[in-house]
Amino acid sequence: MAKAKSSHTKPYRVRESTRAKHVSIKVSHLGEVEVVVPKGFDRRKIPEILERRKDWIAKTTQRIVAERQLVDAQPVDSFQKLPTQLELRSIGEDWTVKYHQGGGQQLVASVLGTKQLAVHAPLEQPPACYRVLKHWLMRKAEADLLPWLRQVSKEVKLPYNDAAVRGQKTIWASCSGKKNISLNYKLLFLPSYLVRYVFIHELCHTVHLNHSADFWALVAKKEPDYKLYDAELNKSWCYIPEWVERAD
Repeated sequence: MAKAKSSHTKPYRVRESTRAKHVSIKVSHLGEVEVVVPKGFDRRKIPEILERRKDWIAKTTQRIVAERQLVDAQPVDSFQKLPTQLELRSIGEDWTVKYHQGGGQQLVASVLGTKQLAVHAPLEQPPACYRVLKHWLMRKAEADLLPWLRQVSKEVKLPYNDAAVRGQKTIWASCSGKKNISLNYKLLFLPSYLVRYVFIHELCHTVHLNHSADFWALVAKKEPDYKLYDAELNKSWCYIPEWVERAD
């Protein structure tokens, strides 16, 4: 993924997509600007496009920061604080996290009791603690999200080949041409109805590997309220705690 910057806008990165039919601009939940372009697009045109959209980019960035502050109820730059709670909205679980000084090979998160997690890591190194928590969340997502995906697949009668959990930066999930689905472990932090919609969205991609009218018609058939969910999903990165991104 190429990185670039313009004299008229904040730094941005460019991603070429074989699915894209036109240029689109995305602002991530961290305020990072990504320009998605069709394959073969003349990138010399990007600065001009960004200049035309600079007001929208600025307003969107401000809105995202405000939304995150409302959800987290703490400053955006407070990621150095070690989290003591994990609110896994998608599966209705709230975990308490306790920390114990560890070092060397002793970097692990283990379940103490009912919804209690013990993290052994060098406490003076917050990024190391974040990585331990991320590893646990990945395993938690494999244990809870993958069976849930199989269940939804059977309900909507859209089979897939295989599924795995990843830690994508800008997408919630993806589906390959071989009908393999990748789920973002950060889905654990989203409300359950949005996670189910993500599942349905990707399962529909097993039939239409694009965002054509036929694809959306299939989505509407499987989830009539998809427009509401799709709109909310675009704002849902604010559910992800800031420290999670620092673990990647």
